[in-house]
Amino acid sequence: MEEEFYGAAYKGSKQFNKQEVKTANATGFGAAADDYMERGIDLNEHLIRNKPATYFFKMKGDAMQQAGIFDGDILIVDRSLKLANGKIIVAILNGELLVRRYHQNFSSAFLIPDNDRYKPINLAEFSDFKMWGVVVHSIHSFS
Repeated sequence: MEEEFYGAAYKGSKQFNKQEVKTANATGFGAAADDYMERGIDLNEHLIRNKPATYFFKMKGDAMQQAGIFDGDILIVDRSLKLANGKIIVAILNGELLVRRYHQNFSSAFLIPDNDRYKPINLAEFSDFKMWGVVVHSIHSFS
């Protein structure tokens, strides 16, 4: 059986201009929706708040499975966001990049995995910790 491949239905621009349209608008003005007719969905508009501070990472490992982040997912990370309790972050711990949930109580701070197979990391035990950025989105592929 031969495989068939199909291209995207959205071509990125209209195939015609207003002069080529067979019907005319009697008022001479186009409909308000005409301004949006050729636009597709731009994921940059929906997923990126601060373009210069946004980076993409590929998740490696299963430490955040219960948060819905799986091995191979693409993470969108914003470096301009501040560290906050409960946020999923990309951290640098002793030179290694980790994706974990940040948790701080009165006396100490932890990096918490969202997988019961891993233990929380007490940051008081490490001298070399930096928050690299906050994970704002995860793109998961089903294939």
